[in-house]
Order: sequence, then C-alpha cells, then structure tokens
Amino acid sequence: MRILSFALRSLARAWRAGEFRLMFAAIVIAVAALTTVGFFTDRVAQVTDRQAATLLAADLVLQASAPLPPELAELAGARGLRTTATMSFRSVVAAGAKLQLAEVKAVAPGYPLRGRLRTAPALFGTETVTDTVPATGTVWVDSRLLQLLDLAVGGELRLGSAAFTITALLAYEPDRGGDLFNIAPRVLMNIADVDATGLILPGSRAEYRLLLGGQAGAIGEFRTAATPLLDQERIRIRDVRDARPELKTALERADQFLGLAVLISIVLAGLAVALAAQRHARRHFDQCAILRCLGATQREILHIHIGQVLLLAAAGSLLGSLAGYCAQGGLAYFLSGMTPEPLPPPGLQPLVQGLGAGIITAVGFATPPLLRLRQVSPLRVLRRDLDPLPVSSLLTYLLAIAALALLTPWQAGKLSLTLYTLLGIFITFVLLGLGAQLLIGALNRLRTRVGVAMRYGFANLARRPAQSAAQIIGIGIGVMVMLLLTLVRSDLLENWRARLPPSAPNYFLINIQPDQVKEVQAFLHTQMKVSAGIYPMVRGRLTAINARKVTPEDYADDRAQRLAAREFNLSWAEVMQPDNQLVAGAWWPGNAADTRFSVEDGIAQTLGIRLNDTLTYLVGGREVTGRVVNLRRVEWDSFNVNFFVVANPGALESYPATWITSFHLPARNQASLSDLVRRFPSVTVIDVDAILTQVRRIMDQVTRAIEYVFVFTLIAGLIVLAAALHGTHDERIREAAVLRALGASHRELRLALLAEFAGAGLLAGLLAGLATSLAEILLAEYVFHIEVVINPWLWLAAPLLCTPLIVGTGFLATRRVFTTPPLLTLRQG
Repeated sequence: MRILSFALRSLARAWRAGEFRLMFAAIVIAVAALTTVGFFTDRVAQVTDRQAATLLAADLVLQASAPLPPELAELAGARGLRTTATMSFRSVVAAGAKLQLAEVKAVAPGYPLRGRLRTAPALFGTETVTDTVPATGTVWVDSRLLQLLDLAVGGELRLGSAAFTITALLAYEPDRGGDLFNIAPRVLMNIADVDATGLILPGSRAEYRLLLGGQAGAIGEFRTAATPLLDQERIRIRDVRDARPELKTALERADQFLGLAVLISIVLAGLAVALAAQRHARRHFDQCAILRCLGATQREILHIHIGQVLLLAAAGSLLGSLAGYCAQGGLAYFLSGMTPEPLPPPGLQPLVQGLGAGIITAVGFATPPLLRLRQVSPLRVLRRDLDPLPVSSLLTYLLAIAALALLTPWQAGKLSLTLYTLLGIFITFVLLGLGAQLLIGALNRLRTRVGVAMRYGFANLARRPAQSAAQIIGIGIGVMVMLLLTLVRSDLLENWRARLPPSAPNYFLINIQPDQVKEVQAFLHTQMKVSAGIYPMVRGRLTAINARKVTPEDYADDRAQRLAAREFNLSWAEVMQPDNQLVAGAWWPGNAADTRFSVEDGIAQTLGIRLNDTLTYLVGGREVTGRVVNLRRVEWDSFNVNFFVVANPGALESYPATWITSFHLPARNQASLSDLVRRFPSVTVIDVDAILTQVRRIMDQVTRAIEYVFVFTLIAGLIVLAAALHGTHDERIREAAVLRALGASHRELRLALLAEFAGAGLLAGLLAGLATSLAEILLAEYVFHIEVVINPWLWLAAPLLCTPLIVGTGFLATRRVFTTPPLLTLRQG
C-alpha cells in the first residue's frame, strides 16, 4: 500500500510533465483503433458469414456417405440450432423411351437454411423466389434435363419405381454454386419420396448432409460437443470458408489487410510509449537516487514505475475501448447501406482484446527504458553526471518484439504478416541508425560553413548523438509505418481489388465434349462476342505418393482427409496459364516424353507433396504415374479456370476428357445463353455471379474499414513525432535560456530549430521511403501474393512531405522554448 500510495502521488506529478500524457494518448489511440476495427468487423463478419453461408445453404454442413446419427440433430436442437437434411445421389431418369443420367437431390422441409431457392414456371420463364420445397409426388428439374428429355413443366418422369410430376423449373439452388463440376442435370425432390423410388439399397452410393443454422456461439458449442461423434463416424464438416477457394481467399485476405492496419497502429503506439518512457526515465534519475539514499530497494523503485504504467494502461485501454465502441457505432451508421441486412450487435471479444492489447503494448514497450531506474546509483545525489548504464539493446528489442508477437494471434491471423512487417521496421531501424550516424558526422564538418543559427541547429544534432539518433529513428519509423498503411490503402489494396475487375468471369461452361470444342469456341466468339480459353479436364484420384498408398487415415487435417478421398480435376497444358506463378521447379519443355506434373502449392502443402515426388493417379480405371517437376501459386480469386494438378501434353490425352471454360458475359448479352443451351444441350452453364458479388462485397468492406482506421493511425503517427521531439524538451529549454541570456533573438532560435528539424526530417523521410518500398515488396510477395509496382516518386515525395510535417510538429512540441522566461529556467537549473 505504501508503494501504491507513492506511485499514485508520483503519477499526478508525472502527468503534468507531459510524457505520461503522450503515453496515455498513444494507448487510447491504439486501443481505439483496435476495438473500432474489432467491433465493426465482428458485426460485418457476422453478416458476411451469413451472406457467404448461402453458398452452403447453411452455417455449417455435416457430410457423410451413410445416414447421419440422429444424435447430431438432437445436439443441434438442444443448442437452439435449426436443422434440415438433404440426400444426393446419381440415377437414371426416364421419360417415355428416353433415358438420362441425373444428379438427384432430396431435400427436407426447411431447406435451404441460408439463401433462397428460385424457380420458373417454364423454360426461360420469369424466375421467382420460393420458401417451399417440392411437394411429395412432384419434382423440380433444371432446364438442361427438360431439353434432353424433350419435356415441359407439367410433364412426367420416372425415377426408379416411382413416377413424378414436374411442377417447376429449378432456376437456382444456393449450395450448388459451391460445386461447379456436376456431371449431370439436377432433379430436386422431397426427401419423403426417396423410399418410394427403391433406389437407395445397401451399398448404394449416396451423400447425406445435415444442414445447421443459428448463432455463431451456438455453432461453436455444437462443434465442440459433436467432435467425438464426428471423428468416430468419419463425418466431414464444412463451413463457409470451405465453400469455394475464391471465397476462402477473399476472406483470408480481408483478415490480413485488417490485421495489418491494426498491427501498424499498435506499432506506432508502442513506439510512442517507448519514446515517452525514455524521457520519463531520464527525468526521474535524481528522484530514484534520493529514494535509494532513503532506503528504497531496486525492486520497489521498479514496482513504482511499472505500477504507474499499468495504471495508465488500464485507464487508457478502458477509455480506448469506449472510444472504439462509439466509433464503430458511427461507422456502422454511415455505412448502413453497405450490407443488405442490419448489422447485429458486436460481441465482447474485441473488448477483451482491446484491454489486453493496451496493457501488453504499454508494458512491453515501456519496460526497457524503465529498467534503467532500478540501476540508478545513490552517488548521483552528489554527481548528477552519473547516469545509469542503458539496458542491453538486444533485451530491448526482444521485449518489444515479444509484445508484438503476443498480439499476433489476435490481429494478423498469420505469423508471416507480423514477421514481414517487423522485418520492414527492423530494416528501417538499421537504415535510420546508420543514416543518423552519417548525418551527425557530416554536420560536424558542415556547421563551420553556415550561419550562426543553422550552426546551432546542426550542433544540436551533433552534440547529443544518441538522443539525435533516437529521434531520427523514432520519426523515421513513424513515417515509415504511416506510409506503409497509406500504400496498403492504395497500391496493395487497389491491386487486390483489381484482381477481380468488372470483367471477371461470371459464367462457366462445363461438360464440353471433345468434338464440340471448336464449335463452342466459335459460338462464343461470333454469337456471344467473348474470347475464352477452353481447357481439358479428366477426373482422377490420388492413390500413391512415392509408391506409398494414400488414404484419408494418413492425415490429421480434415481438409487433407477430404482431398485424399476425393477425385481431382486434372488437366494438361503446353504452357502455364498467365495468372499462375511458379514457386519451385521449372516448367516442362515442349518435347517432354515422360509424365510430369505441376501441383498447386497450397494443396501440395496440405497433402505433403514435394518437388520431385512421384504421384500416382487412378484415371478411368488405369494408373498414371509421373514426377512433380514444379509447384505453382494459383490465383483462385481471379475466377479463371484453374486446376490443382496439370500434366504435360501427351500424359493424359488418351483418357476420356471433357472441356471447361469461363468468361465474362455482360447482362445485355445474357439472352444469348438460351441460344447456347439450345445449340449445345449437353453443355452445362454455371452462373457464378453470386460468388462474384460476395467477394466484391468483402473487398469493399475491407477497403472502407482500412480507410476508417487510417485516421487513428495518422493520429498515432503524430503522437510518435511529438514523443520523439518531447524527449529533448527539457534540454532545449535550458539551452534556449542560456542563448537568450547571451543575446540570441527569437528569430535566431527559430532558424536554429528549423535547421535541426529539417535536417532530421529530410533524412528520416528519405530512408523511410526506401524502407517502405522494401516492406511493401515483402508484404506483396510473401504475405498477400499479389503483384505490386513500386513508385520511385515515393522516395522523393516521402522526404518532401515528411520534412514540413516534422518541422510543424516540432515547433508545436517545442513552443515552450520561446515562452519560458530565461531567468526562471536558469534559477531552476
């Protein structure tokens, strides 16, 4: 209690000195930025997941090749979740003498839980939304089946032992958009009619799904409770991020961009805290020496000052969380039309994260400078020049990096994002440190050739080399991270959005037969005015890696198990597609005789495939073995046709194949799709506009959120500049008092400070611009995997913008130099 009482009294005095105000402001801004983005994106994420969940027709899907245990539905019901069920299987349907293979889906009432079914009364009729499913004894079919069987709505078809009346045309089902490659037209029926068909017998191949919908918390509770049963019954689980690679990529990049924005704000706040803590430590050397003479131990001194930081952090985190909650409310109000449904209330997780982040940032960055206070010698009472030795620089860096690493799981989502951001900051630190030393050395030679005022300004930098270097480093890092976030708002973010331009493919054509390829390509070019590449595709299942049999049981990861159990879409190509990029190995020559494979790097990591491994696929009942000669990075969010595995020409051409293409068709030309379907009835048209709309909405949400949080980042950067200049505030006042006593005018003092601030700002801006370009390259190449074009004008614009900013902030932060009477300062000294 004695230490706490003293810490509180000292805190009030230190608050008036200024550095604790800067520290407090930095914590408030950092936590406000964190919680603003946290609260708002938590609300948007709930809506986004609901919208994206329409691609699954549910929030969560359980999938198995056998009927699902009824205990799962009971577990879901006990947690207030809505459920429905579907069955899918392939069967031949008959209409008179005509037979056709069909994809049959049997659905229970309540399907879909997310999204809406759309039907039409006749072929090419007006689509309407429906909340019902086919009545018993009836079916809904897609347009392709009507054309193949020469039927119309109202006609009859047979499925197994039962006859059904076609009562509507199936225009859209939400969860079919997540599976492009259906080999047959769809028949939608009531699940109560399945037994009447007599098609599902022991050994029949059918897929059973349980669809769940409800609050995210209840979904999470269900997953935890159901995990033992899911593992026991070999039930696969899918959520929105598994629905489509394009949507998964967009969601992951959204997390990365927002994580980077918040991480940069926290870095700035931490830097401001560190600079303010350094001045606080220097100002309390004398006080600690007196306390040591009065019997205070090193531990008690450290507890006093760390306790003050904890109090500041707690108060600042609470205020920042409140500010963040208010700010996200305003943001949600102004962006209320961004989502098609109202935003739900935010959860409490961002509040907990904000409180934790504020305390970790304050303690992590303030502790290294404050550790010097416990080393103050009692002899300093007699010798004021006896400063404690600085703490090891390595220890300082480790503590600061550890503080950021603790924040990584909350903000960045991936360790690589933080590592490359910190690498860019570290490079900036080194460049600025070396540049500061060179500048100080050059100024020692230059100051004898300039006027008195500028000589004094340059001398300020050269006379305090350690403090001047710290200022330049602090200012440069502050400018660097502000420039980096500005570039993220512009270059990186716009590059990402440009990957999905208005002309992105919105239709896929699949099941194109080999003898139709030239005709389809000509029809697309002449009738629909689109140019698109058509690619071959064969189905094959991975059976062995390096002659070792592959089974789902070999993998612990759920996605790896699914990939090991499913068939792949394989293709062949002479040249690599333009939107693919090699990450290992080399593309094959045109005359390669043996079988070679190119594998997408993501699936290679999931299945443990490496360069030069030998893969065996079962294709059409025959085995195909080849060597992995390269790994590719595939841009799934481009919506172009892409494949996990591509072979060289000649390796797969003897196997039965169909062809696939994707293209962009403007709304004004969509009527030509009817002509395409009539001309090529075996070709399936897949509309992916819903997925495109969802991905674009995610991009827009991320862009607006980053632009909003940039305001907090800019304020945090200004606090860093103020803290860096505030560190030598006391020395400036004393030196100015002496100079004014010796006859220096206000004008000469201002010119001296102008020379000092301009010199520091010019160097800091130049090096910060170079470091920002390097950090942008690292993030674009290794984190976001997008192309970035470095603008060399940045290296000129950065110092030109940085210098007046630092000069203006510097004069504002040092205004007391001109208002404090010299006599008062000299008496205090």
